[in-house]
Amino acid sequence: MSKIWFITGANRGFGRVWAEAALKRGDRVAATSRQPEALQDLVTQFGGAVLPLRLDVTDRATAIAAVEQAAKTFGGLDVVVNNAGYGLFGAVEEVTEQQVRDQLEVNFFGVLNVTQAVLPILRKQGHGHIIQVSSIGGLIAYPNLGAYHASKWAVEGLTEALAQEVAPFGIKVTLVEPGGYATDWGRGSAVHANPAPQYDPLRRAQADIWANVPAEFIGKPAATGPAILQVVDAAEPPTRIFFGLTPTRTIVDVYAKRLQTWKDWEAVSIAANGH
Repeated sequence: MSKIWFITGANRGFGRVWAEAALKRGDRVAATSRQPEALQDLVTQFGGAVLPLRLDVTDRATAIAAVEQAAKTFGGLDVVVNNAGYGLFGAVEEVTEQQVRDQLEVNFFGVLNVTQAVLPILRKQGHGHIIQVSSIGGLIAYPNLGAYHASKWAVEGLTEALAQEVAPFGIKVTLVEPGGYATDWGRGSAVHANPAPQYDPLRRAQADIWANVPAEFIGKPAATGPAILQVVDAAEPPTRIFFGLTPTRTIVDVYAKRLQTWKDWEAVSIAANGH
């Protein structure tokens, strides 16, 4: 059976790829963007299967209205994708308080707004699947991206709790954790703090690392289309899934080091219990 999707940030990146993948197989998509005119070519190609909606996810009232309009137009919702977001680059000392607040408003509170808007509909239906687009940056952290990581780690915690809360209602929840992809995440859609010279060596070192990343570790966005369809079609989808080579090849070592650190300090940890 065809599915009804609600996708934020559907004008570019993963949102665009996934909207096209769903539409090409006969699903219907409520595609949202702050610039819905960027979705006109989808309407031209797929007609009434696409519902373009203007949505700034930081506007809670608009998020609720967009969700309600989509559900009313298509008769329900099956897959909800929280994809809208951007990267904030800057050392923790460099980023301004407002930049961090803006980052959290989009990457975290935007997810919260849409998630809370769809839950009454999905509960009433007794089914649905929420896809939260996290990142490898929701599991590990790199220098110069502290505020971005804070937003994604917040989404991870919120979503792990959410998955347990809504399972009794027949609602499934999945965190998609991509690695590096050839999107404009680090370019046109990114925000950069004013650089402080004290951190120039750090930036140069990071730039050297990124410049030497093997080409195969930079994923092709189009390849995520079939992958996301497999996730939403699964009878028992995962709570977490990596997309791309970077997390698949690096996370195991990171977690092994964390486990070893906890083991090395186990005696202190147990002594801190007081019994």
